[in-house]
Amino acid sequence: MITIQFNGKTQEVAAATSVLQLLESAQIKTRFCAVEKNGEIVPKSNYASTPLIDGDQLEVVTLVGGG
Repeated sequence: MITIQFNGKTQEVAAATSVLQLLESAQIKTRFCAVEKNGEIVPKSNYASTPLIDGDQLEVVTLVGGG
């Protein structure tokens, strides 16, 4: 297990978890979100190939519809 910061909250995840796996486990639709890892935007095309490592800080912003 590794420890990360996910939207300001400490969370433990399995070692070798990818950004995509984290989003899926949090039930966040990748089509409508942006991910920042350690201050840098992660391109959607890299979600599956971007591993999380101990101490990573992730901020995920999702679009919310409304009117």
